[in-house]
Amino acid sequence: MIARKPKRGGIRLIIGLGNPGKEYSNTYHNAGGIFTDYLARTLGGVFKKTRDFEYARLDKLILAKPFTYMNESGTAVYAAMKYFKLAPADVLVAHDDSDLALGKFKFSVGQRPAGHHGIESVVNVLDSNDFARLRIGVRPPVEKKRKKAGDFVLKPITPIDKEVLESVFQDIVAEIRDSS
Repeated sequence: MIARKPKRGGIRLIIGLGNPGKEYSNTYHNAGGIFTDYLARTLGGVFKKTRDFEYARLDKLILAKPFTYMNESGTAVYAAMKYFKLAPADVLVAHDDSDLALGKFKFSVGQRPAGHHGIESVVNVLDSNDFARLRIGVRPPVEKKRKKAGDFVLKPITPIDKEVLESVFQDIVAEIRDSS
């Protein structure tokens, strides 16, 4: 399930990508932001707003969610890194991955965007791909004909799929705890 985990103890900021606004808050494309909400809810973090993003401090870890649209995520990731005086190696970007089936996740470091426009934006603005990524699968596990990502990532998450994501988030937290 895991390609390559981030370096132990190196992650100081987890930033969950998504689109702002109520109409996008419960869509598959917002899986990264939903994951940071899950962490804040389960670990007791409260979000505060800045101009470009909101954040919650949890001891030595910071959670953040951009106020930019997915395709402009790099601006907010850069702003958060500058605000907290962090380098790319300190950052884990959580995002949806339409190439992974719902219920799966992968950690990776230093990989190309693979067509994900939010990650493309981050790489372009930072001029680096030396940050860690948490790729959260959102593709329907059973498809007769493979759908294009644009056909489902902006649709509301079904209640059953929401349960699957919650279970995946628990697995991710367990994986992170086991590696620290």
